Amino acid sequence: MRTLLLLGVLAFCMCVLVGADTQPGQKADKSSPEEDGVLKLKKGNFNKALKKNKQLLVHFYVPLSGDGHRVSAAFEGAAAKLQGSEIKLAVIDVSKEKELAKELNSTGLPSIRLYLSGDKHNPVLCPVPQSSATILTWLKRRAGSASDLITDLSQSEASEELTVVGFFKELNHEYAQVFYAAAIDLPDVNFVVTQDNKVISKYGLTHDVVLLLRKSQLIQAYNMVPGTAKEELIVFITVYQMEAVTEYTGQTATQILTSPVLNHALLFVNESSATFKEIYSAFNMAAESFRLRILFVWVNVDEPRNGRMLEYFRVREFEAPLIRLVNLTDHVTYHLPSNTLDVQTIKTFCQSYLEGKAKPKMQSEPIPEGWDKQPVKDLVGMTLESVAFNPNKTVFVLFYLPYSQESRDVFPLWEELAEAVKEREDVVIARIDASANDINMSMQGRYPSLCLFPALHAERMLVYRGKRKVKDLVKFMDKEMEMAKKDRVTEDEDRRKYIETIKAEEAKNANKSKDEL
Repeated sequence: MRTLLLLGVLAFCMCVLVGADTQPGQKADKSSPEEDGVLKLKKGNFNKALKKNKQLLVHFYVPLSGDGHRVSAAFEGAAAKLQGSEIKLAVIDVSKEKELAKELNSTGLPSIRLYLSGDKHNPVLCPVPQSSATILTWLKRRAGSASDLITDLSQSEASEELTVVGFFKELNHEYAQVFYAAAIDLPDVNFVVTQDNKVISKYGLTHDVVLLLRKSQLIQAYNMVPGTAKEELIVFITVYQMEAVTEYTGQTATQILTSPVLNHALLFVNESSATFKEIYSAFNMAAESFRLRILFVWVNVDEPRNGRMLEYFRVREFEAPLIRLVNLTDHVTYHLPSNTLDVQTIKTFCQSYLEGKAKPKMQSEPIPEGWDKQPVKDLVGMTLESVAFNPNKTVFVLFYLPYSQESRDVFPLWEELAEAVKEREDVVIARIDASANDINMSMQGRYPSLCLFPALHAERMLVYRGKRKVKDLVKFMDKEMEMAKKDRVTEDEDRRKYIETIKAEEAKNANKSKDEL
């Protein structure tokens, strides 16, 4: 009887535990709280959510940021549509969960990742969505194939939005697969596949071609060839999706900055000026000649919201109109050296830039008072080369962008490094704002960039790519300084031999002159 009683009690307890585990709002579920159908994840519950959900789409965000707010709204809308599916949406506040973001290698923002079957090491990157429809389209295209894009083209032909039409003889051909791969990466763009010969004959083209249409008008055509890469097709579509010249606004900023074309021509002009139409027309005509190579953008200097843009390029309103060229990889800026902004002058400038003949515009902040009195020396364009290429000093310079969180994160490390080597008179730790001072050097990558200038007679720069810890920085510096000492001995010996050779040659010529006299 006692045994039966114990078994009964045990069974009752099991039922209570099971019931508690399935009841909403109980402690077991509070470890993964939800809001509007979106999980709120942190380090303590991330792994549990990863194991529980076959597909987990995670948005790594920073509160109050423009993209963060927009994507959060898109997530809420998509979550409502995905109720009951195997896909779960979640967010991680990077400002609070720095350790988790670092562990998942997702400190760069914005970042949206799809984790599949509990695999935390190989997520699929999701394009930053413009709306909930973008998320749903991306997920749908990932799960489908090119045949899913076959539709009645007439429904899209009247659209003011760009429609990308793939016309393929065989849907299992590599051309169709490349086309569909591009469609997955561009969920905000309308993609259509057709095999209707009447459609293609309308535009006078043949099979295996990609058409860009807007209101039934052919904007551009792309002929697929063996070896065509998805990336090439994406560049083609994203470039022609934009107008030849795009105005810089809050709505177009993301599209401009994420363009695969890294060379940007910027026209700073006052829209209300008497010469605006003439200058804009010349800029637009020149733009057509450089599609896929240079992105043409115009900035209204009379628009108060463009103040940050003017500040970044150090353009004052009264200086407009003017044209700058910049590459988004190295941020080196070029200035069109002319007050005449006609079509030929603009085209000549752009061509000289592409051929590497244009000279960069050197800009520099004023030399700050007491710049060399602090542990970390604050350099500007006017002092960079004189300090960095001092043959008697080894100089470690941090090239940073003040508005970049990644750059700001290096500041404490740089202060710590300066403190560690403060007793070494032959070492200088410095930093320079790369956005306010043009750098006439190749940084070989994006900012922040950590560059060592060893104490050598010759000008030499080494980019540090190791671990960002003081002991590793000092080890790297000491190693290069030892090599520099050896190089200096060799260089001094070569210089001595060179001088002796010159003197011997001069003495020989002097004796020859005497003999001739």
